Amino acid sequence: LYVQIQGEQGCSQAEQRNIFYRNAARGIEFFHIGGTMKHFFIINPKSGPVGTQETITDALKKYDGKLDYVIYVTTAERDATRFVKERCAEEPDEHKRFYACGGDGTLNEVASGLAGASNAAVGSYPCGSGNDFVKYYGGKSLFLDLDKQINGEEREVDIMRIGDRYSINVCNFGFDATVANRMIKFRRTRLLGGPRAYFAAVGTSFMNAMKHECTLIVDGEKIHSGPFLSCTISNGTYVGGSFNCAPRSKNDDGIMEICLIKSISRPKFIKLLGPYKDGKHLDDPLFADCLVYRRGKRIEIEAPPGFLVSLDGEIIETPRFTVETLPRAVRFIVPSP
Repeated sequence: LYVQIQGEQGCSQAEQRNIFYRNAARGIEFFHIGGTMKHFFIINPKSGPVGTQETITDALKKYDGKLDYVIYVTTAERDATRFVKERCAEEPDEHKRFYACGGDGTLNEVASGLAGASNAAVGSYPCGSGNDFVKYYGGKSLFLDLDKQINGEEREVDIMRIGDRYSINVCNFGFDATVANRMIKFRRTRLLGGPRAYFAAVGTSFMNAMKHECTLIVDGEKIHSGPFLSCTISNGTYVGGSFNCAPRSKNDDGIMEICLIKSISRPKFIKLLGPYKDGKHLDDPLFADCLVYRRGKRIEIEAPPGFLVSLDGEIIETPRFTVETLPRAVRFIVPSP
């Protein structure tokens, strides 16, 4: 069933969406806003277990003839970003929804393609290894329900900009970036693929990647200069599959959460790992002598050559960069309850 919500005088697009949400609550399944709505399911064939692409394709067959949708399978790194940008530029009066079928890296690419676009929203079908961003909303089970996705509410969320790249969840460096870089390699293997890849990467990094160097400036204040273990700049709350790195983060307040851990010994690392995983590090006295915490809108980082930075699990190499928050620059689809 398609519901055509006609734009009336004095009725904004946001008000039209609210009309839809009320209709959806009464069981109406599909809708067009202001005339047209197209759904794009962007599948990363390298993400998730074998057969994921076929699973999604088969699940969408029940919408044939009912929903205007397109399945697009990416062919290269950043292909999703290119595809989304091109579709957003076409037919600017047509509202579009892009569902990132993969992990946080796929979501990053799709969100990067529509950052700032007024005619598009991004959703997540979390079938990757980490799926951290959706944990902000309680986890992936809700997001794996296609009916609830299609009937979901669009909410404006922040996104972080790093040069010409973006991050919707977490930008991290130091130990974390080394782990992410190694995780990319491990998750391609049969033995260590999926969620196990993160823990394998942590184990190897524990042996030889415990100390890094950087200078960190937050909104003009130099908060650190010298050796450190790891640093997260967060819009979301989770990283690495299960680590609640930014328990106070709000993804729509225009503020990033910065958490830097100074260089520590391996025994102390082991002691702190549990509280950090549970999101207790901001209040735990065990972190008093090694934790630097701030909230800010602009972060500048200077580091040695070859410095690795993880953007939602995607690795770039840069010794000097700035992270800025773009308040509510992305519409994110939250599945209906």
